[in-house]
Amino acid sequence: MEEALDIEASIRGSKVFLQGEERSVNKAEKFIKELYSINSNGYVISPEDIRYVLKAVDDTSPDSSSSKNETIRKDSPGSLKEYFLSNIPVSSKKKFIVPRSETQKRYIEAIKTYDMVIGIGPAGTGKTYLAMAMAINALLKKQVSRIILARPAVEAGERLGFLPGDISEKVNPYLRPLYDALFDMMEAEKAYRLIDRGIIEIAPLAFMRGRTLNDSFIILDEAQNTTSEQMKMYLTRLGFNSKTVITGDITQIDLPAGRVSGLIETEKILKGIKGLCFVYFSEKDVVRHKLVQEIVKAYEKFEKSRNNNA
Repeated sequence: MEEALDIEASIRGSKVFLQGEERSVNKAEKFIKELYSINSNGYVISPEDIRYVLKAVDDTSPDSSSSKNETIRKDSPGSLKEYFLSNIPVSSKKKFIVPRSETQKRYIEAIKTYDMVIGIGPAGTGKTYLAMAMAINALLKKQVSRIILARPAVEAGERLGFLPGDISEKVNPYLRPLYDALFDMMEAEKAYRLIDRGIIEIAPLAFMRGRTLNDSFIILDEAQNTTSEQMKMYLTRLGFNSKTVITGDITQIDLPAGRVSGLIETEKILKGIKGLCFVYFSEKDVVRHKLVQEIVKAYEKFEKSRNNNA
């Protein structure tokens, strides 16, 4: 908080003393009171949560992370409490999951509101992680009867055919990031039990063909690596009482040269259709190591310069 608000804080007994510009001190006092109120409600708040949420609340500059098809409320919440009240309860090692940027907060609101949400942005912005949290929350509330997690079987820099083992052994390492997100929110034993019962299914996108997915929360991850045909196939799988979240990073496409990304094409085709929502993330929303944010920013600058010179 000292770093984010440019103040100095010290504790003497049960009192907190703040030094700095009046505006910053007033803001810090407000945040400390809110943190006390939040903590009194039983929420365990990590230093990382505070750092990201403080940045998000204080960031009033406009960005491109808005909805093109439907308008999600864009006003800044102006308080920590509103962020922590936007938490997603999960059966978890963590008590709840909190949005760490204003775009993440809008993303959660969009998933609650729409049956189809498409999140586009760089790696590390929480697109898949938050979608997973919302899926688990929906399952716990019995809003859906199963969760389906899918990825297109396109690999970055290697061919599955050259990997040892049967099809399951070949694709499981590629699906590992989905397992990692799941196990971060749910005890492994419980997760495996739900997988064994078919309540949670993690599979390559090709396994979706010919199915109608009713009463399900479906997540398509790495959608930038779908072909046009695969994306159309996936979009038409949605059944009754189902919700889908599609995530992807259009700067990291691993398709063979000359193939059009289904995600990029979907942006153009579905623009203007009511009932679905696009949410756009930027490097401001990266919630991994600080260096990741700087790396993403550097690559975006490089690619923009290269495109301008092309």
